[in-house]
Amino acid sequence: MPRFSVIVPAYKVQAYLAPCLDSVLSQSYGDLELIAVDDCSPDACGAIIDEFAARDARVKPVHLAENQGLGHARNAGMAEASGDYLVFLDSDDTLTPDALRAVAERIEETGGPDVLVYDYARTYWDGRTVRNQLTGPLTEQGPAPFRLTDRPGLLRVLMVAWNKAYRREFVEEHGFTFPPGYYEDTPWTFPVLMTAESIATLDRVCVHYRQRRQGSILGTTSARHFDLFEQYDRVFAYVAERPELARWRPELFRRMIDHYAVVFTRRGRLPRGSHGDFLRRARAHCRRHRVPGARVRLRHTLVRYGLHRTFRMLQLASAVRRRAVKSAVKLVRALRTGALRLHYRVQLRLPLRGDLAVFAAAWGRRDPGALEEAFRTHAPHVRTAWIARPEWRHPLPPGPRPLRPGTAAYWSALARSKYLVSDAGLDRGLHKRPGQVFVQTQRGTPLGHMGLDLQERPAAARDTDFGELLRGVDQWDFVLSGNRHTTLTWERVFPGRYTTLEYGCPRNDVFQRAAPEDVARLRESLGLPEGAVAILYAPTYRDHVRTQRPLLDLERIVRRLGPRFVILARPHPAYGGSLGTGPRIIDVGDHPSVESLCLASDALVTDYSSLMFDYAGLDRPIVVHAEDLEAYEACRGTYFDLRAFPPGAVARGEEELIDLFVTGRWRDSRSAQLRAVFRERFCPYDDGRAAERVVRRVVLGETEGLPGFVPLAERRPVPSASAALPRTPQATVPQPSGPRPVTDSH
Repeated sequence: MPRFSVIVPAYKVQAYLAPCLDSVLSQSYGDLELIAVDDCSPDACGAIIDEFAARDARVKPVHLAENQGLGHARNAGMAEASGDYLVFLDSDDTLTPDALRAVAERIEETGGPDVLVYDYARTYWDGRTVRNQLTGPLTEQGPAPFRLTDRPGLLRVLMVAWNKAYRREFVEEHGFTFPPGYYEDTPWTFPVLMTAESIATLDRVCVHYRQRRQGSILGTTSARHFDLFEQYDRVFAYVAERPELARWRPELFRRMIDHYAVVFTRRGRLPRGSHGDFLRRARAHCRRHRVPGARVRLRHTLVRYGLHRTFRMLQLASAVRRRAVKSAVKLVRALRTGALRLHYRVQLRLPLRGDLAVFAAAWGRRDPGALEEAFRTHAPHVRTAWIARPEWRHPLPPGPRPLRPGTAAYWSALARSKYLVSDAGLDRGLHKRPGQVFVQTQRGTPLGHMGLDLQERPAAARDTDFGELLRGVDQWDFVLSGNRHTTLTWERVFPGRYTTLEYGCPRNDVFQRAAPEDVARLRESLGLPEGAVAILYAPTYRDHVRTQRPLLDLERIVRRLGPRFVILARPHPAYGGSLGTGPRIIDVGDHPSVESLCLASDALVTDYSSLMFDYAGLDRPIVVHAEDLEAYEACRGTYFDLRAFPPGAVARGEEELIDLFVTGRWRDSRSAQLRAVFRERFCPYDDGRAAERVVRRVVLGETEGLPGFVPLAERRPVPSASAALPRTPQATVPQPSGPRPVTDSH
């Protein structure tokens, strides 16, 4: 008997059905049956279901002889179900990766509740994904499982069948079924939640709720929207038969009126000329189900008394008020923008301040942050300020003055600070003055194509304005580089008059300065058990896929590797989600410092992220997961062949990656020799004093007597916590034939 019976009714959704079924069958938790119900669909839905059934024995196809509607199709699926829990999924929606595993774990944690409620996100045709805003009841702390009386706010979560898992025996015991007609979820979800003896919640997006441009049932103009009245009659009839549920009548009454008001006011639902009749029906239902003393709002009163014209007048007045407020806001913003522009122009005419420096970064503090610390250490006469962007989720460290973009202080700092330091562009409205010094730190050593090379890579370039890019390059005075490959690449793809400082990467200085006690402290703060081998998994962003999904099943990997291994999962800042959940998987996506994560880890697993060049300076094992390298090269392009010059062992798939760790080849002598060649090429100057060199050159004007570079053989980066573990037998590394180029052409 499977753990889950996933029921998918299908009718006229041939374009969306295959992704829906794929999202179920590709779940990392495979103990399921997929019951796909063809509701006598006139398109190819039935054939698609049969094709999936032929490929996967877990698919149970059900073909109805005539179209019976969504409710009856779900009932037909339930009749075939044998799983412990029922999961409903509409055929144009999808399960998120690892959703069923998270649901199964939560069910185990909470002792097998009657109902488990999880979260969802709306996905739009233009690619946007917006998480449900009413997540409060899902995140509320308290005992689990619970009854609805403990958390009545759960009734404010979207009342649909597909954001919950139901214990099948509970459903069968109480005889719950779906009624015919529109809004069939209403007389299902309310009775289910009110009757359940045990409810649990999962604060995780498990369903992507597709918002179709056209064709959805509730977005169709139809008299069937009047079915809503019968559905609420069924809800109140259920309560009337069970006196113990009478306490829910006031809340149901308020929810009913709110629902009527939504249908009445939502454009495109009710046919022209039917609004008056709808409101009269609503008035009759309000009188029928009214609860004396129930607290009501204005819209409740209007619906209750069927004041059609008054409702319309108030709607019109509300629309006028919204337009007036919107116009006023636009006017205020325009006046404020004009005032700030005037303020900036005035500041541009005042003298530069040689004792002021402004720092900014796109993702995290990285090189600008390391330079800001070096400014305070080696040039203490310079006061520092940091542009604190609204999207940043972590407080700035003490020291620099925070600047909020768009304020008068922000524009004053941009106008009068002598030093501007950033790893990206600054404000497009910036007018760089004579005497101002712009230090562009960039974001590390490039593997994928950047700058002007993206002109031939439209998928990776997206909406890049190359004219604007070059205008930004013209403002740069100094560009940082960690190696010759980076220098030659930047000067070609970002052509300008700047000076390249080939001094190393300031953000990597901490790797040479840290001590073993720092590593121990960081590991303790992350909750890493003593003796554990911590793998930092940090994949890059993929331009060639629209939906970023993890390529590795992290939970399966840690299960195969055993209890000694822990994975620190670090998604790319643009990824927008978790890479995996489960025991011994720590989500460090929100951690403020990737350098600290590197120090705490024992090995790095990545694909094409520039983090590999930084991590090589630690002289710790690196494993490259190159499953889709050909696709990445075709879309983004690469400056050298990663397979010919890897920083360590290369895995071409998940199974091969697991084998590398099981056999110990992830840190054998062969991987060490590959890493040594890689370090020699890409880490010649990362000796712990890069930031000091930059400050002495840029701020103090020193061109002679800068700190010399410590040779690679003499560097002693802090060892990892597992450095003393026994190693596998040595192996030899085949050296690539032919001369090694300084940088490769594209």
